[in-house]
Amino acid sequence: MDTDNKLILKITTLIVVIVAIISIFGMVLYKDSPTLLQGQVECTQIKISGKLLGRIEKFNVKEGDYVKAGDTLLLINSPEADALMLSASAMKDAAASENRKIDKGAREQITASLKEAWLAAQAQANVAASTNERIERLYKDSVATLQRKEEANALASAAAAAERAARYQYEMALEGAQQEDKEAAKALVEAAQGGVDEVKALLKDSRLTAPADGMISEIYPSQGELVMPGASIMNLLVLEDAHVVLNIPENLLHHFRQGKKFKGKVPALNNAEMEFEVYYTSPLGSYATWQSSRQSGSYDLVTFKVKARPHKHTKEASQLRPGMSVIIHYKEK
Repeated sequence: MDTDNKLILKITTLIVVIVAIISIFGMVLYKDSPTLLQGQVECTQIKISGKLLGRIEKFNVKEGDYVKAGDTLLLINSPEADALMLSASAMKDAAASENRKIDKGAREQITASLKEAWLAAQAQANVAASTNERIERLYKDSVATLQRKEEANALASAAAAAERAARYQYEMALEGAQQEDKEAAKALVEAAQGGVDEVKALLKDSRLTAPADGMISEIYPSQGELVMPGASIMNLLVLEDAHVVLNIPENLLHHFRQGKKFKGKVPALNNAEMEFEVYYTSPLGSYATWQSSRQSGSYDLVTFKVKARPHKHTKEASQLRPGMSVIIHYKEK
C-alpha cells in the first residue's frame, strides 16, 4: 500500500513539474512573440469635374492610364455656351464699333451702330433668358444644381441689363450724341468685354485637364452622356502620395511618433519589406476607443490614426496601390 502511495505521489509530482515547465516555456514564448499590426495603403484621390452643362464629346484617356499635370482628359460639347459666346462677341464688336463712331462724331453711323448693338444685346438677352428658363426647369426636376441655376440666372440678369443699356444708348443717339453718350458707349464696350470674358471662363471647362500627375482609376459616365456642372466624371489617383494608414492604441503610440521609422511587409508585392516614416498622428473618435472589460484595474485606450510614407528610393514604393495591406511585426525590446 505504501508503495502505491509513493508511486502516485511521484506521478503527481512529475505531472506538476511538467505543467510548470510548459507554463514557463509558454510565458517566455508569449513574451518574446512580436505584436502584429496591419495597415492599409491609401493615396490622394482627385474627383475630376467641370462647371459646364453639356455632353461628353471625347475621352482622351481610359481607366488605368497614367497622365501628367496639364494633359487633356476629355472634351465637353455645350451648344448653349457656344451660342452665348457668339452673342457676346457680336455685342462686343458692335459696342466697339459704336464707340469708335461716336468719337468720330458721325451721327448717322453712330445711330446705326447703336441700333446694331441694341439688336445684338437683345439677341444675347433672349438666349440668356431661354437658357435660364431651361435651367430653372432642370433645377425643379433635380437635374441641375443650385450653383448652375444661380450662374444661369446671373447671366440672364447681366444680359438683360446690357440690353437695357444698349437701348438707352440707341434712343439717346436719335436725339444727338452728347458727352454722356460717349461715356456710356465706353462703359458699354467694357460691359461687353466683361460678358465675353465670363463666357470664355465658362468655356474653359469644355476641355478638362489633369490637375496633377497620377493614374485614372475610374471613369463614371460614357461618351455622349450629359454631364451636369460639378458632377464627378473621373477619379485621379496621385500615386506619388501613396502612404500607409495604421490604427494604433495609445500604449504603443510611443513607437510610432512623428519622424519614427519602421519596417513592414506588403503581401501584394510578394511580401516585399519596405521602410516607412511616420509623418502624421491624430486621435480617432470615441467609436474607435478600446473599452476596458473590467470595472477596475484597467482603463480605456484611445486609438490614434498614424500615417507613414514609404522610402521613395525603393522600387516597391512606385508599385503601392490603394487597398494593399502592410503587415508590421513589432517586438518590444
